[in-house]
Amino acid sequence: MKVEMMRQWFGLAILVWAAAVNAAGEPPLRLALSAVFVGEHADIVTRWQTYLQSRIQRPVKFVQRRSYKELNDLLSQGNLDAGWVCGAPYLLNRATQRLLAVPVWQGRPLYQSYLIVPSRDTSTRHITDLRGRVFAYSDPLSNSGYFVAQGELIEAGEVPKDFFSKTMFTYSHENSIRAVATGLVDGARVDGYVYETLRTLSPALIEKIRVVKGSREFGFPPIVARHNLPAADFEALQRVLLSMHQDEAGRTLLAGVGLDRFEAGSPALYEGIGTLLHKVHLGER
Repeated sequence: MKVEMMRQWFGLAILVWAAAVNAAGEPPLRLALSAVFVGEHADIVTRWQTYLQSRIQRPVKFVQRRSYKELNDLLSQGNLDAGWVCGAPYLLNRATQRLLAVPVWQGRPLYQSYLIVPSRDTSTRHITDLRGRVFAYSDPLSNSGYFVAQGELIEAGEVPKDFFSKTMFTYSHENSIRAVATGLVDGARVDGYVYETLRTLSPALIEKIRVVKGSREFGFPPIVARHNLPAADFEALQRVLLSMHQDEAGRTLLAGVGLDRFEAGSPALYEGIGTLLHKVHLGER
């Protein structure tokens, strides 16, 4: 399976799949799937749609939104059934979201945030070396693309809003990576999973970037469901996701996005993000 280019998660860029209602008129299961692995050709998206519909035995519709906030709003309003989000939005919206499944990458349900700079920058060793420069954040609710950077600056005794000369939100880890590679910005914090996947898919792009520092490990961005999703729908979707690695078609799909499998996971995976959110909240006072 060939994937031309990745786009981001978790803020993500999200793709739309249109799924027709079946002959019986059963409404589709509405999902938002992170688009970190999908390029301009949506072959793998179509395969995921076909796979899920055949296993769940009902139509599946994938909903596109630009930001985590928009997805959170849809979940809280009951206009979305499940979505692949980020650990921070999940923690901030646990009253309206349930943990459905957690991806396992390189043998563990964990990932890091990478501090990246253009490869020509050989002097930066810490985010504080970027004082007065231009910095890219992915999404205001992104753990790896926003809160990790904020926490680093607060730990260093800095006031994040006054530290850089200019900041921007790209709403995509891939967009942040490309902004660094082209010199549009001087640095960014990005999802390590996205970066490593792009290393395989677009090595020429990654050659223009240097990873300065990886963060501590955090729980991998989860798939969540709205809190009032009927139990039968929750269990059916979870069962399909957790068993994907057990059949050939599922393994092929997982390999296409660089994942090992899904597991049920636990809220405890996200305690580190909760600590970080608390630190940033206190630092903003």
